[in-house]
Amino acid sequence: MNYRELLKDKKKIVVKVGSSSLIHKETGRLNLRKLEVLVRELSDLHNQGKDVVLVTSGAVAVGSAALGLEEKPKELKVKQACSAVGQARLMMIYQKLFAEYNQMAAQILMTKNTMVNNLNRMHARNTFEELLAMNTIPVVNENDSISSYELEALDSFGDNDTLSAVIAALIGADLLILLSDIDGLFTDDPNTNPNARFIDTVETLDEKLKSMGKGPGSKVGTGGMATKLTAAEIATAAGADMVIANGKDFHVIHKIMHGRNYGTLFVGNQKEEFYLIDYIEKLL
Repeated sequence: MNYRELLKDKKKIVVKVGSSSLIHKETGRLNLRKLEVLVRELSDLHNQGKDVVLVTSGAVAVGSAALGLEEKPKELKVKQACSAVGQARLMMIYQKLFAEYNQMAAQILMTKNTMVNNLNRMHARNTFEELLAMNTIPVVNENDSISSYELEALDSFGDNDTLSAVIAALIGADLLILLSDIDGLFTDDPNTNPNARFIDTVETLDEKLKSMGKGPGSKVGTGGMATKLTAAEIATAAGADMVIANGKDFHVIHKIMHGRNYGTLFVGNQKEEFYLIDYIEKLL
């Protein structure tokens, strides 16, 4: 079966972009040219009648640069303050760019408590469903200014990798695209092992593949391959396909949607009894 061809027919898509794909590494400031391409790609998907949700990182990095900090903050309260400044700036820019393409963007800030609590999780699902029914594009981030999960324990939501998979499962998405600074899944770290082989398609995510997760490979983001494999486990168990691809050029989004061979495709294989809360509790 040509799984790539089936991507053309996906109707509800979650796209996650990491900090390293949004920020100029030399200055820590937003790459506005890339942001424009990202917004145009998502707007075009929306114009095709698809539901689109964007999970975006970058609030702490943007806030740090705006406040004139010379290096990434280490103290929790400083990170949270930077997030408060950066999230406002980030959303202002997203709203402006989406408006240029006649799209309505909506902000959703989440914490792990949102997903663990049954009532909060139901309200979150209802909010997403209503926003999508209203033809908006939800823009999601973890609420770092009040939550310490991601800032203190980066293996929790892992720079939004896992959060994006949880959201995909929550709203019944049929495709999750993770864009970061890696090309996809390899048999080993290609930066240190020249014999590492690229893996194009994963039909079954077994323990051997899960063990390939390494530590973070980016100085800007916090999520490494381990968090992406956790995301793949959640998304595929919920029935969604997932693609890990390089976000150096956001035009890759429409190329993936056209069924072209970019990134690693994890094939959705919904479990008969899938309970999202069971996967969330594993991360606590």
